[in-house]
Amino acid sequence: MNEILVIGHKNPDTDAICSAIGYAEFKRRTGLPEAVAARCGDTNDRIDFVLNTFGVPAPKFIADVSPKISDVMQRKILSVRPDSTAAEALRLMDEKNLRILPVMDAAQKCRGLLSLFKLSKFLFPAVSRQPGRQNSREVLSSLASLARTLDGELVVGIDAEREDELILMIGAMGLESFAARLDKFPPEKCCVIVGDRWDIQNVAIREGVRVLIVTGGISVEPKTVEAARKNNVSVITSPHDTATTASLCRAAVSVSHVLNEEFLCFRENAPLAAVRDEAMSSGYLAFPVLDGEGQMIGILSKTDFLKPVTRRLILVDHNELSQAVQGADEVEIIEIIDHHRLGSMATQQPILFRNEPVGSTSTIVADCFFRHDVELPKAIAGLLLAGVVSDTLNLTSPTTTPRDAEVLKQLEKISSVNAREFTEKLFASGSLLTLKPAPQAVTTDCKEYVEQGVKFSVAQIEEIGFEQFWKRKDELLTALEAYRASKAYHFSTLLVTDVATQCSLLLVVGDEKFIKRIDYPRLEPGIYELRDVVSRKKQLLPYLTHCLREKEKGVKAQG
Repeated sequence: MNEILVIGHKNPDTDAICSAIGYAEFKRRTGLPEAVAARCGDTNDRIDFVLNTFGVPAPKFIADVSPKISDVMQRKILSVRPDSTAAEALRLMDEKNLRILPVMDAAQKCRGLLSLFKLSKFLFPAVSRQPGRQNSREVLSSLASLARTLDGELVVGIDAEREDELILMIGAMGLESFAARLDKFPPEKCCVIVGDRWDIQNVAIREGVRVLIVTGGISVEPKTVEAARKNNVSVITSPHDTATTASLCRAAVSVSHVLNEEFLCFRENAPLAAVRDEAMSSGYLAFPVLDGEGQMIGILSKTDFLKPVTRRLILVDHNELSQAVQGADEVEIIEIIDHHRLGSMATQQPILFRNEPVGSTSTIVADCFFRHDVELPKAIAGLLLAGVVSDTLNLTSPTTTPRDAEVLKQLEKISSVNAREFTEKLFASGSLLTLKPAPQAVTTDCKEYVEQGVKFSVAQIEEIGFEQFWKRKDELLTALEAYRASKAYHFSTLLVTDVATQCSLLLVVGDEKFIKRIDYPRLEPGIYELRDVVSRKKQLLPYLTHCLREKEKGVKAQG
């Protein structure tokens, strides 16, 4: 897979989605056609409103970018059907230099694996020392398969599709010796292979053998054919000599009788790291790969685990692995475009890292188009405008910079959209507190942070007014605590912002010693009033970090 995923953070907001789409467009227009916009979380009503307004589909959803079986498996499946002969399987394995061959039925289900080792043991069995054992001369096949394997002609076919356990007999001895030997076996199980020995042919037909195979490409006389029909004896002509014909007969067996029905298979989306040990420690050489319907869509060999996975990432609107798509630490990150504080991410090689103190990642992306004089499509300009007004609350957030205002003015012109009017429609387009259950509302726009060894989460909901919040405050607190407990966070917070009054309410659950450090006005247990606070990254996060430090100082002082 050669695609480069341009992807935002978990629980994406409008800016993350719009900047991903915009930057993927920029990269494609500047020589990177494999750039694809992606997301690792669900869209919400406001994001859907933006996408529908400008007629742009949502980025492709990818929950996990870690190397998968589907990244390295062999998609072109060489296989045989259960009713194929061993000869047909061997021919394919020889042509393609294969040691393992899947056996697939008409429904694309894998019935088993055919190994060259097991085939060779079947086709060339050890001669049994036990009296009466004829394993080297036993053939399990239908007459139709025999004729196909020999490239011969089924001159007379009695129940040609019926499988029989046949005993090979070569008519290369004198007539009396042959007749005496023939008497030792049930004639209905005998497969007599003979050349132009008419006397042997006649005896075999008279005794009623199951099939007479005439070798050397010799035509069978009409009277012999007629006698065979009267005695219910089938006749096959083979173009090969007697020795070759005899050796080919055992290969007429259906592969359904010689396949390995026990095998280890994997699902296409299984992470390579999760199955590597199981595959390598198994005795199998290859592993069928199945889709969600159980159909075989590929095959994995042990050497496929050595293939490099070429998936690469461009992260937008975040620069911390704790916020990135799952598996980001297992693939190559080639760029980061962001406007947040720097995290602790390390990369294997130097990368393009553009981090600017502006109010929106969409501002940076739009600036890429302007700075490099790249044509900005009208719809993409509209998306970037939405990203800017969403993250800056239409330039009223304290994170807003003069550059945001300059870029927004240019985006208004290109998209023919009035930012003020669009902002009103955007924030009226969907209220999380009205439309979503509490557990989903408190995690829709939620980010994880680690400060001073303490892991916590900060979520934000932007509303018009607090009416819905006060109606649902108890269930929101309950859902927030359940989320904190499930992630084992030290504490979790939810900032509910009224974009009309530029004020917020803060919900906090978790460590009591930390909560006691919060000195904003407490309205109710776990609920605080934060006037003029609207920014998570520039106002709330620094304050929470300060409270953590103060708590740590208090703990040390007590010690």
